[in-house]
Amino acid sequence: MSRNWRSVRTSSQIFAALLLALFASRAWTADLVVQVTGANGKPVADAVVELHAVGRPTPVGRVGGPYVVNQKDIQFHPFVTIVPVGADVSFPNLDPVRHHVYSFSPAKRFELKLYAKDQTRSVRFDRAGLVAVGCNIHDAMSAFIFVADTAWAGRTEGPGRVTINVPPGTYKLAVWHPYSRAPGGRIERQIQVAAGGSREAVSVPLRAPPLHDMSAY
Repeated sequence: MSRNWRSVRTSSQIFAALLLALFASRAWTADLVVQVTGANGKPVADAVVELHAVGRPTPVGRVGGPYVVNQKDIQFHPFVTIVPVGADVSFPNLDPVRHHVYSFSPAKRFELKLYAKDQTRSVRFDRAGLVAVGCNIHDAMSAFIFVADTAWAGRTEGPGRVTINVPPGTYKLAVWHPYSRAPGGRIERQIQVAAGGSREAVSVPLRAPPLHDMSAY
């Protein structure tokens, strides 16, 4: 009986230690809310926000998934996708016509030759960087795969905001958008994330999207 009681007590101690570690880890992180707007003050969707720690290592993202870029209504959906290094992205064709997906980007060059409705192809993105994707048959189709080398990355949606949970500290904040006029499409700054959380506002000067790119409307 004493041996069983000792086993139960040990299990309880382990469980308590795990709970303490969980609460401690949560206590050591904070929410960074980044608001991205254009020069006109309107919120900007499809902006990629990423953080790299200053003075300490930056964790890389865990490869999870599935990561999917659909081809539907002669467009790619979503327009901007963030994936970690090593992720496999599938490109299912949901249109009644064939598509020919490709990229000439240095981070990943690939070609998925003609395939029809309800067929799919996959590509592994094994190098960090930006990958512009197009269709060799339909010029109006365009999308971007952002292969991130940090676990702290997110994409803004309609309200132009994204929240990233990180330990308090100093970070290099980078904001990228496909239509940004900034060099390389990126705006960078050093920021400080407080223990109670922080907010950052970033204004991105945008150019007009290409006339054939209907995904921006």
